[in-house]
Amino acid sequence: QAEAGTVSLDKTITLSKGDKVPGSGILTDHFSEGVTMPLRDAVRLMIRYSDNTATNLVLDQIGIGSTAATMETLGYPNTKIHSKVYRRDTSVFPDRSKTFGLGSTTAREMVRLLEALEQKSLVSETASVAMKGHLLVCEDPESFPRFLPQGTKIAFKSGAVNESRTAAGILDTPQGPVALCVLTDKNEDQSWTIDNTGTRLCAELARVVFVHYGGKVANPCP
Repeated sequence: QAEAGTVSLDKTITLSKGDKVPGSGILTDHFSEGVTMPLRDAVRLMIRYSDNTATNLVLDQIGIGSTAATMETLGYPNTKIHSKVYRRDTSVFPDRSKTFGLGSTTAREMVRLLEALEQKSLVSETASVAMKGHLLVCEDPESFPRFLPQGTKIAFKSGAVNESRTAAGILDTPQGPVALCVLTDKNEDQSWTIDNTGTRLCAELARVVFVHYGGKVANPCP
């Protein structure tokens, strides 16, 4: 939408008390209602800190249904956000919400999306560079980065709810960039610790892939 000029990333949006939702992020607990910011900054918070409130602010501007329509147009029909975070009443896909929760995708579509992003063909070269820039600063040291050498470039986004831990991104390896997606579901371990089995699996697989493509790590074997 920004590329088409129907949405401005410089548009000022205002945080209201009703916008605040629980969970990850910094807006709910650390910012007062009435604070304003450009839409671009809400996107940054959504990706870097997995900020649930920021995610909803972004969805208010771009639309839930239009997001799904865009993904379908681009060739990713299974990749959808169903509702705002902690706002199931806003779902535009109630049946999918019941089955999958907040959103849905497939590993194949995620890898294809990442491939297009790396090739700078996702929307446009300019948009691809900007989107990858957001992903490069995602803060989740417990997921893909956990067992990789400090400074390894990873353009990624992780996600977590009680029964699911996920991560998808582009790992910069000695043999070139590699797209990786890990999706877990119906996990017995629903703890919120660094050693949650789903979270650790994401980290272990990133290490295995990194080593396979020529990377050196302190402990190459899980």
